[in-house]
Amino acid sequence: MPLNDREQKILEEIEKQFYADDPKLAQTVARTTLESISQRWTPLAVGGFIIGVIIMLAFFTTQVFIAGAGFVIMVISAGWIAVDLRRRNATGAATGPVDSWISRLRQRWQRDG
Repeated sequence: MPLNDREQKILEEIEKQFYADDPKLAQTVARTTLESISQRWTPLAVGGFIIGVIIMLAFFTTQVFIAGAGFVIMVISAGWIAVDLRRRNATGAATGPVDSWISRLRQRWQRDG
């Protein structure tokens, strides 16, 4: 639903005030994209997944609660990775060897199915 003229004018005034109050923050917000956030957090998610696996395997026979925490870390990290891969595939951008491998596998699956 598009904004009417009054709402558009109010939005422009808020934007001007924002740039006037804190230009450094305004530049940071303008430069920040979903891709830049993804590039920052996806390697941490991969590391979290690996750490979760190590914790789970190290403690699953002795400390069940710590092993459960490792499992939770794994699930959260895997969820972040899956969401990121789904978002990248939705935009059609295969940005790495894993993405291109997944897209080739998906094309082969759809062709055979």
